[in-house]
Amino acid sequence: MTAFLCNFATNKYLVFMKRIFLFTIAALLCQLAMMAQPKAEFKEVTYDFGTIKESKGAVKHTFEFKNTGDKPLIIIDAVASCGCTRPSFTAKPIKPGKKGKVEVTFSPTGRRGTFRKTIKVRTNCPDKVSSLVITGTIIPKGKEK
Repeated sequence: MTAFLCNFATNKYLVFMKRIFLFTIAALLCQLAMMAQPKAEFKEVTYDFGTIKESKGAVKHTFEFKNTGDKPLIIIDAVASCGCTRPSFTAKPIKPGKKGKVEVTFSPTGRRGTFRKTIKVRTNCPDKVSSLVITGTIIPKGKEK
């Protein structure tokens, strides 16, 4: 009878230890899955157009980035701080190690002097929002040389 009770207690302890071990493994796997994320690494986040003439019309610049994460990166939206700035972007998911782009078109029509416009790019990355900035100086139509 004593051997039976000792064996029973030992089995209960083993079952308990197995449960703790399995729970620990499951928690580690969940942690590893959460670490697998996409990551957008932009070549540059600021671009200066320099001096542009209003009469020449819209100017464009392409911001390139690379997905340095280990899951596909998706651009959800890109929004400019002003209606004079139009962003367009890679719509398909960008696989790990591949490149994507955000093209920004700025229209100087009706504007003069220096400008600074911000484009917020929302992605499925953990940091979620990247800020891109364009700057420059506009020479109005009447003052061009």
